[in-house]
Amino acid sequence: MKCAPFDYVRAATVDDVVTALADADGDGKILAGGQSLVPILALRMARPAVLVDVNRIPGLGGVRPDGAGDGAAVHVGALTRHSALAAQSHHPLLAEAARWIGHTAIRSRGTAGGSIAHADPSAELPVVAVGTGAVVTVSGPGRNRSVSADELFAGALMTSLGEDEMIIGIRFPVPQRWGFAEFARRHGDFALVTAVVAEIGGTVRIALGGVGSVPVRAAAGEQVLATGGTAAEAAAAASAELRPTADMHGSAPFRQAIAAEMIRRALAQARIDR
Repeated sequence: MKCAPFDYVRAATVDDVVTALADADGDGKILAGGQSLVPILALRMARPAVLVDVNRIPGLGGVRPDGAGDGAAVHVGALTRHSALAAQSHHPLLAEAARWIGHTAIRSRGTAGGSIAHADPSAELPVVAVGTGAVVTVSGPGRNRSVSADELFAGALMTSLGEDEMIIGIRFPVPQRWGFAEFARRHGDFALVTAVVAEIGGTVRIALGGVGSVPVRAAAGEQVLATGGTAAEAAAAASAELRPTADMHGSAPFRQAIAAEMIRRALAQARIDR
């Protein structure tokens, strides 16, 4: 199929984007890498009246350190390509997660901001954002605001972004120890379950993707570790509290079992077993 007709706006500044989206009155979409949006447009699952191309806005790409010590983080510009995330060394967890995104062609075009805004609960970057406690910077009419990843994701492919707002950057805290594990039918396929473990300031956080409509924190597993439990006990507790839905790829108990194994692997990579 072909896309439905739309007006095209090539934005030169963030203000251009915000203005174009406001003028579209809720019927506009941002085009960055297009790796998720373009197939949806081709299938006519979305029919925006206006498409706003943000690729030529200067200053929205790149990864730079932000802070030091236990407060270390990196700032990732919204137009940073997945391939650049995979190649950078400031945030090893982000680099590892980015290597699991799709295939080379997808990583060369897909963007960090686009992945976060698309809010696919199976995607790698949203899980890392929740797992590390990332903060997203959003630009809207007359102001910028910050929103935590926990508050940003509102459901499958839904966020709390306003219709006239765009993501301009994400601040990812750098964990002292980390682990990443993902299960998919084939490399490059959408993940069935993803597990992220991140020790931030002495606190171990566990986040899971593919087990709900948004990336979820495994609070029970975190509590087990905080009270001296082992990695196996934490994985079992985290899995037990999940309520995934069955689909064509597997039953709910199947996803729970996979989640437990992915958590164990991520904890082992992080060398956390206490």
